[in-house]
Amino acid sequence: MRLETFDMLDAVLEHSPAHLLASARVPEQSPVFEGHFPGFPLLPGVLMVEAMAQAGGWLVVMAGGFTRMAVLAKVSEAKMRGMVRPGAALRIHAELVHDGSGYAVTRGRLEDDGGARLADAELTLKTLPFPDPSLEGLMRARAVRLGLPA
Repeated sequence: MRLETFDMLDAVLEHSPAHLLASARVPEQSPVFEGHFPGFPLLPGVLMVEAMAQAGGWLVVMAGGFTRMAVLAKVSEAKMRGMVRPGAALRIHAELVHDGSGYAVTRGRLEDDGGARLADAELTLKTLPFPDPSLEGLMRARAVRLGLPA
């Protein structure tokens, strides 16, 4: 996990057309923690949601065979259920609920490495063709680094 560049997932552990499981380790040090909170660093809730959105985005990209990209459009029913500290090992689940009409809906879940639920949300993603081949190429390269077929 690289918070400064929004690389929220370290590896994809499992994927199918309807489910994706990724892992991430929160860095011990990050400028993000300087203000959130001094002396008691916590991963901001918005970055917890971003991790779930990225897992859902990869699920949608893979389900579409890299013919389209996914952009976060709506967050519904988000619940932060626990605190995430620096160094935490995370598991990020994404489940495909709906895909069609230019939008996909995923259900995200963030857990610690022991399976305790830390956050969950329903996420709507706008799907659209890649605007240019270079972005598609960068996404395919990132997919390979995550352990996905590209």
